[in-house]
Amino acid sequence: MDRYMIRNATSNDIPWLMKLDHGYSTDHVWQMALRQEADELAISFREVRLPRPMRVSYPRDYMKLDDEWTLRSALFIAERDGVPIGYIAFIEGPSPNSAWVTDLVVSLPERRQGIGSELFRYGLDWCRGRGLARIYVEMQSKNFPGICLSKRLALDFVGYSDNYYPNQDIALFFCFEMS
Repeated sequence: MDRYMIRNATSNDIPWLMKLDHGYSTDHVWQMALRQEADELAISFREVRLPRPMRVSYPRDYMKLDDEWTLRSALFIAERDGVPIGYIAFIEGPSPNSAWVTDLVVSLPERRQGIGSELFRYGLDWCRGRGLARIYVEMQSKNFPGICLSKRLALDFVGYSDNYYPNQDIALFFCFEMS
């Protein structure tokens, strides 16, 4: 397969990025369990295999993406033969010396070929160049492909937020500490 390159996105890339499939399929989820006793509250997540694969839609308003991309601190794309096949978007913050991955998307036919990992590593270099100490990534608890990618990239699970997305899904938060 031909190689791809990673570069800063331009306004000419926006129509291509809008065409990318932002959803995903999964056959596993992270299921949350809550146990509350008199003086203890315990929350745990466990990996659960679904009875059949499910298709999950992008959890945000897809039609607002092009406007949101203009507000990002950085937007990098992977392209092959002049056609974008994936992207990663960052904002600086919300905590000091940190960046937040707002989106990491790879074209459906290009998934599971290391492009998402390479986009993340490219973003790591950008963060290091800005003197940032950590990168946060959020995703739905249904996003098992994203969870697996986070583990492969040595991100640590650092928390969650219930009813985080407009569809009331749980958000999981992972962090990569720069060394």
